[in-house]
Amino acid sequence: MNYVYMLRCRDGSLYTGWTNDLEKRLKAHNSGSASKYTRTRLPAELVYFEEWESKEAAMSREWHIKRLTREEKLKLIDNVSF
Repeated sequence: MNYVYMLRCRDGSLYTGWTNDLEKRLKAHNSGSASKYTRTRLPAELVYFEEWESKEAAMSREWHIKRLTREEKLKLIDNVSF
């Protein structure tokens, strides 16, 4: 399974990415080894994710989410519970 996810960083900013191992990727973000962006904004909290069958579908969805406004991203987050 592949995942598209959003993290809320310590400064309130949102980070969007994709992975095929969500738990491992979250640990990497919070250890400071996953992304330059999140490294300086720790801790990062998982606030949204979607499951996709293929890597290509997850990457496409990530691309679309990254083009949403902050308000649109917050609406996605508000409509999800896990």
